[in-house]
Amino acid sequence: MGILSRIKKMFVKECVEEQEQCVLLKYTTNNTVENHHSHRSDEAPVVAGDIDGGRKNGEKKCFWKWPDLRFPRQKAAKYDLAEAEKKYQSEGGAYQTFTNVPASKVRRDAEEQLEQDVPDKGHIRSRYKIGDKLGQGGFGFVYKGTRRKDGLKVAVKFSVKSANMPYIRVPGYPKSIPKEIGLTLMANTGPRVPQIIKLLDWEDNKDHYIMVMERPVPCMDLKSFVKLHGERFDEGMARKVMRQVIKAADVCIKRGVFHRDIKMENLLVNQHTVQVKLIDFGCGVQMKKFAYEDFSGTKVYCPPEYTINGRYHAKPTTVWSLGILLFMMACGYYPTDYDLDLISKKTWTRPGLSRECCQMISGCLQSDPQQRINLEEMHLHDWFKVME
Repeated sequence: MGILSRIKKMFVKECVEEQEQCVLLKYTTNNTVENHHSHRSDEAPVVAGDIDGGRKNGEKKCFWKWPDLRFPRQKAAKYDLAEAEKKYQSEGGAYQTFTNVPASKVRRDAEEQLEQDVPDKGHIRSRYKIGDKLGQGGFGFVYKGTRRKDGLKVAVKFSVKSANMPYIRVPGYPKSIPKEIGLTLMANTGPRVPQIIKLLDWEDNKDHYIMVMERPVPCMDLKSFVKLHGERFDEGMARKVMRQVIKAADVCIKRGVFHRDIKMENLLVNQHTVQVKLIDFGCGVQMKKFAYEDFSGTKVYCPPEYTINGRYHAKPTTVWSLGILLFMMACGYYPTDYDLDLISKKTWTRPGLSRECCQMISGCLQSDPQQRINLEEMHLHDWFKVME
């Protein structure tokens, strides 16, 4: 049975239900700052929307439950949106996004578009041997692969095209290409950065696209790696990981890429060397001068300014995501309302964590984005100067 034939059966049968799925979030205006603090975990002020443009009435949907993650009002009320626009308007890149996709690019029903074993007809199949499945997400599947000419181990990702899937233009490529491919290419432009997954090959087909990426061996995602260490890291291990993730995030933004979904599942770790690689640019977007108004990413990493104002900027949002990541690595759980309230007041501490680590977390998770640490300065924080 061909690769896409196997994908067909799984894709039609399964509805991905994992809580931390990358989804498009829609801002709703019927939740004000005053009543925001009283939301229950299942009354999220942000609604998960379908990346493929929504479903027709009567069609089945998948829903994800929010954790009990609320934000203190004190700092949020001080957020000056106009000032933020002025401060961050110089962030933008010069790349153009194309959302009017030709009719030939429109996504068909999954059962119809996976009818044929397409990889047999493209150059990927001739250059790479496809092996067992490594994992899957809402819109694609990843398989082990081997490059035929030299035996290099690779990961091969098959992604089904959605109806409104954006195409972008990338310097050096005459035609617009699928956004995920384009963003990964942009992130790889320039001197090699080991902390960012390398794109080796790609193929754009009518109903799907294929990406061939490096596959570090051995490796596992950061979430699994943390579990091996008892659900949380000591500060030394957390510091090794954070230093690399900050590097990857900063380089991406400097190259015009806003990843938007930095989380444990999107970080690969070599369990022997603790080398980290950022993967999966599917929720990403190109940098721009002004605020973003749609959030496509993982809900529990969504910044409070989007929940409150419906707008957010790339750099402070990335810092917020990094703060959530560090909190989870150091503490073993998502920050609670009580944690966030103390963090907002800059009085948060935790037994067993150094003063510098607590300050680092607090600096990242300020509910007012203008009060957060600058992304470019994170690697200079005192926490990284602590002797192991």
